[in-house]
Amino acid sequence: MTTSTSSAAKKSGINTPAQVIAASLVGTTIEFYDFYVYATAAALVFPQLFFPKGNDTVSLLSSFAVFGAAMVARPLGAIFFGHLGDRLGRKTTLVISLLTMGIATFIIGFLPTYQTIGLWAPFFLLILRLTQGFALGGEWSGAALVATENAPENKRALYGTFPQLGAPIGFIVANGLFLIINFALPHPTSAVLQSEAFLAWGWRIPFWFSAIMVAIGMWVRVRLNESETFKRAVEQDKVVKSPLADTFRFHFKEVVLGTFAMLATYVLFYLTTTWVLSFGTATKEKMGLGIPYTQFVLMQIVGVVFFGIFTLVAGPWADKIGRRKLLIWVTYAIAIFGLLFPVFLDFQHGTSAMPWLVEVFLIVGFILMGITFGPMGAFLPEMFPTNVRYTGSAIAYNVSSILGAALAPIIAVALWKAAGGSTWMVGVYLAVAAILTLISLYMSKETKDVNYNEELAFEAGL
Repeated sequence: MTTSTSSAAKKSGINTPAQVIAASLVGTTIEFYDFYVYATAAALVFPQLFFPKGNDTVSLLSSFAVFGAAMVARPLGAIFFGHLGDRLGRKTTLVISLLTMGIATFIIGFLPTYQTIGLWAPFFLLILRLTQGFALGGEWSGAALVATENAPENKRALYGTFPQLGAPIGFIVANGLFLIINFALPHPTSAVLQSEAFLAWGWRIPFWFSAIMVAIGMWVRVRLNESETFKRAVEQDKVVKSPLADTFRFHFKEVVLGTFAMLATYVLFYLTTTWVLSFGTATKEKMGLGIPYTQFVLMQIVGVVFFGIFTLVAGPWADKIGRRKLLIWVTYAIAIFGLLFPVFLDFQHGTSAMPWLVEVFLIVGFILMGITFGPMGAFLPEMFPTNVRYTGSAIAYNVSSILGAALAPIIAVALWKAAGGSTWMVGVYLAVAAILTLISLYMSKETKDVNYNEELAFEAGL
């Protein structure tokens, strides 16, 4: 776009491509950064600092339970922010959700531990975690709508990948910061172990750093213009009084199908990020791989780079062949990948770990994650009309988080321990989730050719 064209767009209140990309990408990067900072701490720090000592497995499960509690709050956030987004507009809602997430994350960095205030420590942690989930419940759909409602008709899936890129970028920034802090505060016997300083106060720095990122995100989003699609809905008097009621009255089927369409994506992601971090860094005696924390996180970051690449690649693919067809193909691949868990991981018990094979496991998992996650930025919003698009897509996306993300780490730990350290049951769990997603996708319609403008004209009787 030329400078003159860009200036004209700004004067007319139309968002430029750069504004759309920045607003959808920066916000979700910050939101996912906040979420991953907690996820990393939940696996490595919180079991030791915020829960009673005595049973490592119980402490880890308790930490993951608080982590999963945020997923329960996400549908509530979806309803609240969805109502605001469909009634007042996308821009205002995105600013509020970002600010809410940032404040909750920042405060976590100041929480006293269990050794200081006892059971109040996990209680306050739970409250702030619920606040994080509530905020994230409104973030994703708003960012996806900013991207797709401002996109050319034949490039909606491509534009829809920009908010999706917030997931891999946020992961890399969050875990990279944890690594830097861990190396800056080395253990007396090894730089790859967690030092007393890291456990005492070093883990708090990533939570405080969130304030800087939120300030940047707020500056970007305040400068954003409302989407043209929503403006037309207002002009044509198509804004509804109760988006939630209309969503369930007229689009309940789409909510259910969208929920299960996301299921395999959520389970895959939280197995390859949260659960596998616990499995990979646990000692042989605790039925893990015994890979040092810093080494394993670096391995994950390498895998997440592929996640980001294939998230972008999936957009043009979905624009070309259709969202539904691409998602069906990759979901079959996810099911097969789940059944291959023992091939990648189980041989390691009783032997020296082979990090290169674990790295292959992570790369394959994250490639599949990118291909399935990328098209969702367009697929879910396209299932709903403009006047309930925020609410409908947000509810589907976030209810799925309860079934997938909230339960995945807890179920995976239980299955891993029940199988005596084997991962075959965890892999079957992923395959079952993929089968449920396939059923949903086969029952869904292709959304590639949905025309937002024609839809509004039709609804208005023009």
